[in-house]
Amino acid sequence: MRRLALALALIPLLAGCQKSAEPGKATAGAAASASAVPPAPPAPPVSSAEARKVSEKNDLYEFAYSYPAAAAALPGLRDWLEADLARTKADLASEAKEAAKDAKAEAISFNAYESETEWQVVTDLPGWLSLSAQIYLFSGGAHGNTAFQTILWDKSAGKRRSVIDLFTSPAALRRAVQGPFCAALGKERAKRREGDEVWDDPDDPFVKCIDPLEEVVILGSKGRIGFDRIGFLIAPYDAGPYAEGTYEVTLPVTPAVLAAVKPEFKAAFVAP
Repeated sequence: MRRLALALALIPLLAGCQKSAEPGKATAGAAASASAVPPAPPAPPVSSAEARKVSEKNDLYEFAYSYPAAAAALPGLRDWLEADLARTKADLASEAKEAAKDAKAEAISFNAYESETEWQVVTDLPGWLSLSAQIYLFSGGAHGNTAFQTILWDKSAGKRRSVIDLFTSPAALRRAVQGPFCAALGKERAKRREGDEVWDDPDDPFVKCIDPLEEVVILGSKGRIGFDRIGFLIAPYDAGPYAEGTYEVTLPVTPAVLAAVKPEFKAAFVAP
């Protein structure tokens, strides 16, 4: 087995669904519908603070994008999500249009592209909103794939912050979580592979531990007072073969993690 790179820009959890190509040629309707991409419907007023869900399906692509009311209630975050929605849809339409054109020229079948982004609340604190998104993409291959993304919104500053930027350095955070992360990942791998082939090659990328900071890092709160959990969302192929799906590792905020937090952000964290 070889580890495949997940080429996405980009976070609850589902593995990507498989899809097979259909025989036949690309339809003329697919090419015709590519000439104009209808814009996403206008967002509701900010004051309504309603959850947002957009979906569209045609011969070229199937698109879905959603975010919760807690995000809609924050104007700056809502603007960011609306821009991301529009950009994601435009990219999907452009890529699908080009693929349909190529399929027609080569007299091969064209499978409609898919993009689905679902943002959910990880935790909503007085000064912070932590979101994660699960993203499913299919671009005509043997199957689609799943990726993750996160947004940490600083309500006081009215802007998005990187989770890693709340810590003194990536190296400091890595030292604080690497041991517990590897132990938790190893336990989950063993559970999924019980009764299967022996996985004992230390050089196998699906056996040795991975760098937790190369995955999507999210902050959560069980006590709803401050951040007391740190999570790692792991896409297919990063920790195991595609058939094993996604992984998630959640660790408590320990004194070692707290020690790695920048002084100006320590008030946002609590040890469980």
